[in-house]
Amino acid sequence: QLQLVESGGGLVQPGGSLTLSCVASGLRFDSYAIGWFRQAPGKEREGISCISSGSNTNYADSVKGRFTISRDNSKNTVYLQMNNLRSEDTAVYYCAADRRYGRAWCPRDDNGLDHWGKGTLVTVSL
Repeated sequence: QLQLVESGGGLVQPGGSLTLSCVASGLRFDSYAIGWFRQAPGKEREGISCISSGSNTNYADSVKGRFTISRDNSKNTVYLQMNNLRSEDTAVYYCAADRRYGRAWCPRDDNGLDHWGKGTLVTVSL
């Protein structure tokens, strides 16, 4: 059974940093693309970054230059390094896994994604 578990969220001051982890089990991890999504209170879920099985990466404009996604296939883990955090980054962060397309593809939106973690809360506040 495929499982995704996010961790690393917490309370951080504006300008601070956090690193989120998404640990996967029950799948051949190196064949899956992983996406990071977030949902702020009262807002729709949005895709913020993703990494393909071939380690191609993509970032939403709102996080480009501040967030870095990476993967360690030996640990079945994808990381999201978040720097220079802002209050508007406050949200529940989710990872999702998919392998519908080739090694250069990764999920930029949540259309058709079936495998999700339960999320980790990031709060950016003084």
